[in-house]
Formats: sequence, C-alpha cells, structure tokens
Amino acid sequence: MDVKSAFLNGFIEEKVYVRQPPGFESAKFPDRVYKLRKALYGLKQAPRAWYARLKSLLLKSGFVMGSVDKTLFLLSRGGDTLIVQIYVDDIIFGSSSHALVSSFAEQMSREFEMSLMGELQFFLRLQIKQGLEGTFVHQAKYTRDILKKFNMVQTHQQGLDADEDGEAVDQKEFQGMIGSLLYLTATRPDIQFAVCLCARYQASPRTSHRQVVKRIFRYLKFTPELGLWYSSGSSLLLRGFSDADHAGCRIDRKSTSGTCQFLGTSLVSWSSRKQASVSLSTTEAKYIAAASCCSQLLWMKATLSDFGLRFEKIPLLVDSTSAISVAKNPVLHSRTKHIDVRFHFLRDHYEKGDIDLVHVASENQLADIFTKPLEFGAFVRLRGELGVEGVDNALIKGEIESQWTGLIALLV
Repeated sequence: MDVKSAFLNGFIEEKVYVRQPPGFESAKFPDRVYKLRKALYGLKQAPRAWYARLKSLLLKSGFVMGSVDKTLFLLSRGGDTLIVQIYVDDIIFGSSSHALVSSFAEQMSREFEMSLMGELQFFLRLQIKQGLEGTFVHQAKYTRDILKKFNMVQTHQQGLDADEDGEAVDQKEFQGMIGSLLYLTATRPDIQFAVCLCARYQASPRTSHRQVVKRIFRYLKFTPELGLWYSSGSSLLLRGFSDADHAGCRIDRKSTSGTCQFLGTSLVSWSSRKQASVSLSTTEAKYIAAASCCSQLLWMKATLSDFGLRFEKIPLLVDSTSAISVAKNPVLHSRTKHIDVRFHFLRDHYEKGDIDLVHVASENQLADIFTKPLEFGAFVRLRGELGVEGVDNALIKGEIESQWTGLIALLV
C-alpha cells in the first residue's frame, strides 16, 4: 500500500510558522502568519513526524516494533502473525491469515488516504513474482532502462588500474553508471565484484575504466532476466561464507573481502569490499574477511530474533585452516599482533558459542565470486549456487559466455 501525501499526516511538536500562501491571504488579517499543527513537505521535521504518527498508530493497535530494524512491526493473533515493513510512505505487509491482512488494510484506510496495490509485484524498482514453490526477485526492467540510458556499445581493453596516463572521461556520467549498477546489485550478486572494483576509480575515471563498465553493461544486455530465487521449501538455517584474495589491488596491494550469508538455500546478504589495511599474508586477509562476516551474522541473528528465530553456533565457512587456527588458538596471536584489535572479536564470539568456524574446500567456497574474477565455468557454477536464476535462452548462451570472458580479460 501507498500513503498519499504521507508527510502531511505528521503532527509536529516544535513551533513552526509560515507566511500565508500568495493568493490565499486573509482579508481580515493580511499581516498574520500561520502556526502549523501538521507537517508540510520541505520541513526537516516532516519525515520524523510522519514516522512518529505511523509508529504511534501501530503500537496502539498491538504491534511490536523490531528490536534492531525500527521500520519493522509485527502483530500476533491466535497463532497467526502479521508482518509490516515501512519505507517512507510505502508499506509492504504479509500474514499467515487473510483476516489479519484485511483488518490491517481497513484500519489504515480509515486513518489515511491510501492506495491499495494488491499483491506485491513491484517495489523500489524490484520486480517480485510469487508462487507456491517460492519467490523470484529481479530487476529486468531496471536493467533495460539503464542499458538504454547509457547507450552501451562493445569495446576492448586490457588490464584495470589507475591508468593515470589514460584519457579522462566525464566524471558525472561515469559516477551515474556506477550508481545505477550498484543499485542493480540488490538482485544481481553476480556483478557485485566487477562493479565494486570499477567504483574505486570514480574520483578520476579514464577511458579504460569506462570501457570496463561498458563490458559489464554488455553482459547485462544478454542476462536482464536473471534474479534471485527464494524457495518456499528452504530451511531457516543461518550460515555465512567468507573469503579474500591477497594483495589483489594493483595500486595499494590491499586485499578484497567477500562475504555472503544464507537462510537455508536463500541468499539474503552479500558484500565485496576492499580491506582498510594491507595484509601481510593470505591468512591475515582471510581472517579479516571472516571477522567482517561474523559481524554481519551477529546483526542478522539479532534481527531474526524479532521473528522468533533463535540461533546457536552459527556456521561460518572459511577455506583457510590457518585463519581458523588464528581464531581458535591464542598462541598464534603472537604472529598476528599487528592486526587491528577490532578484528579479534571473531575469536571472542567463537569462544562464546555465537559462531562456529567451519573449514570448507576452496571449490565450495561460495564467497569466492566476490573476491576476484573467475573463469566462466566456475563463475556460472557459483552464480547458480547463490540462487541467481533466470530463463536461459540457448541462442544467446554462447554470447553470454563471450561477454563474460571479455570482461574477465579486462579485470585480471
């Protein structure tokens, strides 16, 4: 549902005065001003006032606010649950009971002027297809829109670094491309690493950087329908994968951390991020990546507790026995004392039983796709295991491989 003119519904506590609108001045008191009781668009208080109004209404109706996510509200009635998620004036909600859904919709319609959209199909440029077997989330329309916006053509280039001697390109256009692609990674983890790598050169983009971004667009041109599949039969086992390359950045030799988190077979969170400091070894790089993954798992654990889910010893899968030993064995800390102390909380939470460090073979390390370019076969395999699916077209499958192979040649 969508609330019409949402910000006009918020009551403000501060004293705010406005001039009489031109053409609507009072003939009796033309020099007076209005004292506001409700918010207006443009006021800094408007978003906060609207949220306070909506929050108050939901809490009075028996909803419980999420302990971590303050835009999440839950209502339990006789074994059924109604879940409400707020994004400014857009509200998505679902329940195990049709009666709860109808009651909530009627209550909101009485309180505000609403537009009831029906079943969730499109939200914040995400397209959602729901079925008995699961839910498919993709951004096919958005992908086609940005391809059209930036008018992509095929280009060729070798290598990717600062390219200080290269020809400079329009920084605003390049940043627009990166911004569009970063939003697309909400349903396309397969391009996360490539996009984040290109994003490092936004301050001084060159022709070579723009050509790599174009290659990403060409890959998207042949795969616009790919998205994330969430099976209704998936378990609710929380687990995480973490990996890192070593000194992968050509400029400062810093490593890249890659992490992803699953609920059963469903991918719900992922990241590809350059580490803040230079790692002296592969062990150190992967230890830092595991600490980052641990932090995300703990946040998810706290968030999921609002849904009544409890987890002990969350599996964190790492493909480095040395990195696992650093976390488990305090004797080895003498060789890693230079590592920032904030990363050693990994060992603390291992000892508390919050997480369980588990070794996984390198070929089964799903986070590998977020740390470095992969050859096409490995890339497609990991992409599938992440749950990225779509309607394959045999006629363009060869072209997809060609475009990805070309992109890898630019990144390595």
